[in-house]
Amino acid sequence: SCYKNLGLVGEVFQPSLLKSMKRGQIAIGHCRYATTGSQVLENAQPLLIRHRKGNMALAHNGNLVNAEELKEELELKGAIFHTNSDAEIIAHVVTEGRLATDSIEKGIELAMDRLKGAYSMVMMSATKLIAVRDPEGFRPLCIGEKEGAIIFASETCALDSLGAKYLREVDPGEMMEIGRAH
Repeated sequence: SCYKNLGLVGEVFQPSLLKSMKRGQIAIGHCRYATTGSQVLENAQPLLIRHRKGNMALAHNGNLVNAEELKEELELKGAIFHTNSDAEIIAHVVTEGRLATDSIEKGIELAMDRLKGAYSMVMMSATKLIAVRDPEGFRPLCIGEKEGAIIFASETCALDSLGAKYLREVDPGEMMEIGRAH
């Protein structure tokens, strides 16, 4: 399930809404203002992607310097865009890589070869959470832990607010996968 809205986290996620939401073992969230595109609900993240090899959700922090070039290339192949966000371009590039390989991880690796700029992102499938930091390490991404749960955040203050223990930074170019417990 997915819930998105604009505003401060405390305003968007009221206690009554949180009580009504489905519970799961994997989740991603995003609470950053748009650096590209406009502040409209369509650009809010995470983005949900549905395709023949499985659904995924994606949240991203950063900017691609080759966004326009990638978007034009994808549109000429038939891609349709619903936002004016770098995140949707990333979603298309990851999906294109995923359709050409036998795993989402290999698809992400192919995408990272094409994405130029500063970014960190998290992606979620039905069974795993994947975190990625750009090869140059321009955008931060840290790992924390709370009560056995692994948490990725762009800033350590997010870990502090959750009472999570800081473990380390994700290395530049590193991809980390966390599978769902059975």
